[in-house]
Amino acid sequence: MSERSPERNEDKSQHIGPQNERQQNGQQNGDSLSTVLVAGAANLAIALAKLVAGLLSGSAAMLSEAAHSAADTVTELLLLVAVRRSGRPADRRHPFGHGKAGFVWAMMAAVATLVGGAGFSITHGVHEISHGEELGGLVPSYVVLAVSFVIEAASFAKAYSQLRAEAARYRVNPLRLVRITSDTALKAVVFEDAAALVGLLIAAGGLLGSQLTGSSLWDGLASVAIGLLLLLVALTLIQSNLSLLIGRAAPPSLETGIRAVLLAQPEVEDVVELLTMMIGPGEVLVAAKIDFRDEASAAGVEIACDEVDRRLRAQFPAVSLVFLDPTPTRRTSAQ
Repeated sequence: MSERSPERNEDKSQHIGPQNERQQNGQQNGDSLSTVLVAGAANLAIALAKLVAGLLSGSAAMLSEAAHSAADTVTELLLLVAVRRSGRPADRRHPFGHGKAGFVWAMMAAVATLVGGAGFSITHGVHEISHGEELGGLVPSYVVLAVSFVIEAASFAKAYSQLRAEAARYRVNPLRLVRITSDTALKAVVFEDAAALVGLLIAAGGLLGSQLTGSSLWDGLASVAIGLLLLLVALTLIQSNLSLLIGRAAPPSLETGIRAVLLAQPEVEDVVELLTMMIGPGEVLVAAKIDFRDEASAAGVEIACDEVDRRLRAQFPAVSLVFLDPTPTRRTSAQ
């Protein structure tokens, strides 16, 4: 097998070697880290404010929002661990790096959202619907909701800004990227901040409905709706992280581009098999069986493999490891 790992290009100045890739991945990890820190600080402050307002007003929706923000704060702490762990370099025991550690911690963060946020919101809302509670002064709650909306919007803007930058880097639409990205920290923050903004509107609607009708039913329904929203976000993130942990392939568009680069190499007759796997946030492993032309010499095959390796890394920044296996299936079958 002809293996073209980053180390093979270390001494070639025209190649994008491991140092350049570490800088690219380090920049992405740094962006994700700052996004997580901003979201975590915002959620902690908001959770405390919502808790005070919820206790003063007796609103289930406000207490659910407090639980929502508290769960998001725990989530950000776990995502912080995910970013730090996934950014650790490869070693002898982990030759492919520690990228999948980020998927594990992101999975735990999604479970925290499911149990802490969704569970509390739904059960507390059902309790208020069935038993009813008298609401107190709602002015502090409205103020907290308004301030929280501004803070959450700023956090979402930060996350979306990073999302747009990465979408431009990979030449895809931001909405498509957030569905397929392996940057689990960024995906979690985008989803959770978007859910937080929607949850704040639901909570405000529940408070207003209860205030106009004099019934706490609307407040309880708002609490249940917030819980269901968190449930949807948590299950979406759990499914995404589970797929990455199992070993999800790169997006079809990326695989198509990789195959095109392989076939464009003059010495390549055909791509017998192409396998890809997401091995970390923004990192893709490429393994391919290549049928080279009959006239290609052994030295020519090595040069071709080196050139393909360089072109893949240059055209697709996510490609971090490339393994090429010359497989003469066509010539073998012809004999």
